[in-house]
This record gives sequence, structure tokens and C-alpha cells, in this order.
Amino acid sequence: MTQQTDTSASERLPAHVLVVEDDAVLGLTIEQALLDAGVAQVVLSASTEEALRRLREERPDVIVLDVHLADRDDGWAIAELVRTLGPDSPRIIFSTGAPQDIPENVAALGCTLEKPYDAAVLVDLLRQPRRRGIISRLRGALR
Repeated sequence: MTQQTDTSASERLPAHVLVVEDDAVLGLTIEQALLDAGVAQVVLSASTEEALRRLREERPDVIVLDVHLADRDDGWAIAELVRTLGPDSPRIIFSTGAPQDIPENVAALGCTLEKPYDAAVLVDLLRQPRRRGIISRLRGALR
């Protein structure tokens, strides 16, 4: 029997995930679940400032973004900034206990996980293909 199933499942996972979470226990739990699932690199940031510094230094495939951080209550500002990077910007997954607080136009930039959530739900979500808008699909078809 081969382990091809496990390998193909982990190949669908992003290689690099930035987790922006100010709850240390939750951040470490998410980190371990992603590493156990096969994500090659998981980076934790506990503040908006640290997340922005990380984004200047490296480009993750996915950002798991707590929208209510201790240093700022509008963590979605990071998502708005990330989207200015263009069609190849990191995929965004919002993490919040109050999804109704995310402005509708910002919530459309990614999907939302309501806290508390099981880390396995996040892993399953990461295995799903990235949704692409009509403009991105048209660009891809024209290349």
C-alpha cells in the first residue's frame, strides 16, 4: 500500500501560511494543525505591525487573519492592503468571533471562519481551490 493519498492531499495545501492572531494559544494551535497537515512553512504574527513587516519580507500563499487584534480593531485593513498586490496576492481567510463586524465589501475579499472553529475546518478550507474572480479568469484565458 502506498501513501500517495496523503501526499496528494498535502500537495494541494499552500506551502506558506501567515497566521495573524493575537491569542497565543489559538495561534500555536493553528500553527501545529497546519504543520501536521503538511503545510511547509507557518509564520505567526501577533500584531498588525508585525504582520505588515512579514508581508514586506515575504509573500505567503495564504493569510489567516484575525480581524480584531489587540493593537488595532480593524485587522481587515491588512486584507485591503494585500489585495492591492494584484491578482497573485495571497488568499485571505478571516478569523473572527464577530463576522457581522466585517464590512461587506471587505468580507468579499476572502472567506470567514467564525471563532471558535476546529482547526480541521481551516485545513479543509485550505485544500479547496482558490476562488478566482471573472477578471482573473479572463486574464488567465488570454495568456
